[in-house]
Amino acid sequence: MPYATLKEYIQTVNYLTVNERRLAWWQHHAPGKPVILFIHGFPSASWDWHHQWADLSTDYHLVSMDMLGYGLSDKPVPYGYTLAEQARFYLALLAHLNISKCHVLAHDYGDSVAQELLHMVETEQTQIQLSSITFLNGGLFSESHRPLLTQKLLKSVIGPWAVKFLNERSLEGSFKRIFGPQTPPKKHEIATLWQLLQINNGVKAMPYLLQYIDERKQRRQDWLDAMQSTQVPMLFINGRHDPISGEHMRLRWQQLLPHAPTCSLPVGHYPQIESAQRVTEVFMNFIANSN
Repeated sequence: MPYATLKEYIQTVNYLTVNERRLAWWQHHAPGKPVILFIHGFPSASWDWHHQWADLSTDYHLVSMDMLGYGLSDKPVPYGYTLAEQARFYLALLAHLNISKCHVLAHDYGDSVAQELLHMVETEQTQIQLSSITFLNGGLFSESHRPLLTQKLLKSVIGPWAVKFLNERSLEGSFKRIFGPQTPPKKHEIATLWQLLQINNGVKAMPYLLQYIDERKQRRQDWLDAMQSTQVPMLFINGRHDPISGEHMRLRWQQLLPHAPTCSLPVGHYPQIESAQRVTEVFMNFIANSN
């Protein structure tokens, strides 16, 4: 670590098998330091956090995992992926590492997994302690989530057929639409994400992973109840130019969680890449004041 290149990412990976599924994970071990758990989004992997990993490794114990269906982890197809199972995989990893308390930094699909973890904590389904949760752009409230047409098509019954036409160029087109106008994705970022998608035939898993959109609607009230009742400090760092979960999602957060802070940045859907240093600064300040 840090794993700024795909080669480094692969060279530093560890694997944990849970329920016959092999999961890729990374750790920067810092005994006695606060633990930060990174939870990535769709359709990428923990590589998304490489800027933050490098900046936070001096003062924190860091843990990340590629969820089932992503990155270097197993990608079974067909498969009934669920956010609840992904949350349980994170609990299994934390138990494996003897970690009982952590801060969470989540993005996109990872927001929903973090919400499920919070619900588990609030309903006493786990003994893990959450020191704080910081959410980046994602579908925190299903009524305000605006998926791309590509996502809708891949999620539909024609998804397994439509995914055959996905390539690096179409991925770049989708990412250009969701990044900020002044912070477009770089060629090497798209190339890395595309390579990660191709590992273990991951492109074929995308239609099955996208069923999380329905799961978000089903779990919406339970998650909101947990967020409104919890004592766990929460922050929403939002890229305002994101058409999926930008400023409109931040405003919905303020309506539903008026006492939980937000931070608006002039970027798109991937603040941790588009404005890496600022995200790290805001996050560090938040968790420092949460202890």
